[in-house]
This record gives sequence, structure tokens and C-alpha cells, in this order.
Amino acid sequence: MSDSSLLWYLNRSTGLVLLLTMTLTIVLGVAVQRQARLPGLPRFGVVGLHRSVALLSAVLLAVHVVTAVVDGYVDVGPVDAVVPYISGYRTPWVGLGTIALDLVLLVVGTSLLRGRLPAGLWRAVHLTSYLLWPIAFLHGLGTGTDLGSGWALVPAVGCAVAVLAASAVALGSRLRTLPAAERARAALAASSPVAGGTPVGTFRNG
Repeated sequence: MSDSSLLWYLNRSTGLVLLLTMTLTIVLGVAVQRQARLPGLPRFGVVGLHRSVALLSAVLLAVHVVTAVVDGYVDVGPVDAVVPYISGYRTPWVGLGTIALDLVLLVVGTSLLRGRLPAGLWRAVHLTSYLLWPIAFLHGLGTGTDLGSGWALVPAVGCAVAVLAASAVALGSRLRTLPAAERARAALAASSPVAGGTPVGTFRNG
């Protein structure tokens, strides 16, 4: 196997595992937000697991990006990895991956500085995790061939269902904590034609 082939397979495999770890990060984040327990784990154990999986995702993402840059088969340079839509390789889909990377860097950076930032600012940035997942998912669908194949499609759909369910739980939890007046405004906004029937609310992630 050539070095290029090894890099290519490593890039693909880290991308697939990233889908699983990013999904688990979001699900665990909702569990932390709801102060839920997992079998055999106390609440602080759930928090620790959430952080560990998030860290694993960051490491996998670093490997995923580096292998794409080093691999000579794809036209993705160091600048292309952080500036969206300048790569000549599958530009629309690689651009989505670049946006996802930038969001990860933003979330990780603000998390490291959490003690020095206003709580509201940190929370607002952390909420981009919910935006990050579908962007990364679309990047995988458009850039690679694995998610379109039968063997990878089932776990991909499972991950999508898990994220949708976790997002619904987080939204429901947030709405239940709103004062009655705010809850009424949120419900009205969710049913208005302008909002397109999309629930409006603020998530809190771990």
C-alpha cells in the first residue's frame, strides 16, 4: 500500500469515527445539561465522559485535517483547511468541512478561556455545536463515498436520529424552564409563517 493510499484510508476512517464521536458528544452534552445519569456513572462521571469524548473528537479532527493536507491526491492546502471555499477540490463540500473546523476551533478556544469569558458569551458560542453537526454531516455526504454506501448509511441515519432526538429533548427542557410569557412568545414564533413552523428557543449544551 502506498503512502498516499494509507493517508486516504486514514482520512476516510477518521471522518467516519468522527461522525460517531461528534454525535455522542452532543447526546452527552444534553445529558449533562439535564443533569442526567447513565447506568453505572454518577453525574460527574457523565460530565467527564462528555469532555473526554469531545477531546477525542478534537484529536480525530486534527488527524482528519492533517491527512487531507498532506495527501497529494486531494487539492487541500493548509490555508484551504481554515479558509472556506478556496480549495479546488470538491469546493462546496470541502468548504463545509472548513466551516465545521472553524466552528470547532471557536468552541474549543472559548472553552479553554471559559473562566475569563462572560457566561452568556461562552454559552452562545457553545450552542454552535448544534450547527456544527449538520454542517459536518453534509461535508461527509458530499465529499466522501462511504456515507452513501449501504454499510455506512445505517449508522449515519442512526446518528442523525440521535442528534435530532437530543436536540428535541434540549429544546423541550429549555422551554419548560421559560417563564409563561416567554414560553407563549416562543410557541407563537414557532407557529408563525415567518418562522416557517420551526421551533424557536435557546439550547444549553454541556
